[in-house]
Amino acid sequence: MKRLSDLFEFTRSFEKRTLVAVNAVDSHSLEAIAEAVKLGIVTAIVTGNRVEILKQCKICRIDAGLFQILNAETDEEAASLAVQQVQKCSGSILMKGLINTDKYLKAILNKETGLLPPGGVLSHVSVIDNPNYHKLLIVSDVAIIPYPTIRQKIAMIHYLSEMAIDLGITRPKIAIITPTEQVLPLLVSTTDAEAIMKIAEDGQFEPAIVFGPISLDVAVDKESAQIKKITSEVAGDADCLLFPNIDAGNVFYKTNTKLCGADQAAVVMGASVPVILSSRGDSIRTKLNSIALAALLSI
Repeated sequence: MKRLSDLFEFTRSFEKRTLVAVNAVDSHSLEAIAEAVKLGIVTAIVTGNRVEILKQCKICRIDAGLFQILNAETDEEAASLAVQQVQKCSGSILMKGLINTDKYLKAILNKETGLLPPGGVLSHVSVIDNPNYHKLLIVSDVAIIPYPTIRQKIAMIHYLSEMAIDLGITRPKIAIITPTEQVLPLLVSTTDAEAIMKIAEDGQFEPAIVFGPISLDVAVDKESAQIKKITSEVAGDADCLLFPNIDAGNVFYKTNTKLCGADQAAVVMGASVPVILSSRGDSIRTKLNSIALAALLSI
């Protein structure tokens, strides 16, 4: 897929997934869910205060008959109900509505009733459609893991590769982003990259091509790669960017969103089902894109 808009035609050709939205009492979530249902991507269940959901549907002229409403009086009850529904339905997706992220993740991470397999790692993976780049960029992590360990970075690389393959990229090119291509003892991102590259030599990440340490300009710009004499298939043509920490990843994501006119979608990977973790500041379009991306991953 060259552009995020390609997702919709592709996902419509498969059996509909079941989307379960947690506390979807806000207009943005309800509008995105209604549009996804009308596009034939999903069927939908929403949890939350029934009166408020119906009120928002009326204000936004949304047909409340497009989804099933499960009444919940509190955020916690809405999250618990949604997780229960996800576990009952094969091929399902969980989506965050108007609920605090901590409460949302608490329901997912619950050891007895949650959705995280033993020893699993949750990581946020975004797909960015920047008009100034020649293809989609898949990036991690911009929202969940503050300062990932090497173990977590290895899991994140596998998620990036999985996402890329699902988007039709047969040999994903993954850049381990750092400020420089040199390995410097005081820059943990570079020493981590060196350690991960030793693991890559054993073929653990195949069919992905992993390269680092590599700076952002070299990863996405061939001229910069030529000037710095960096020879790698990844240089100047990266499909995926693994950021060293949430500081770098989050700034990159929001710069693309607010200053570059980029379109984006995002999911959390590592749970037993695709999880949509939308921000309150995300547009209806971003939420809709994320639903389509989650539907693709659940196929």
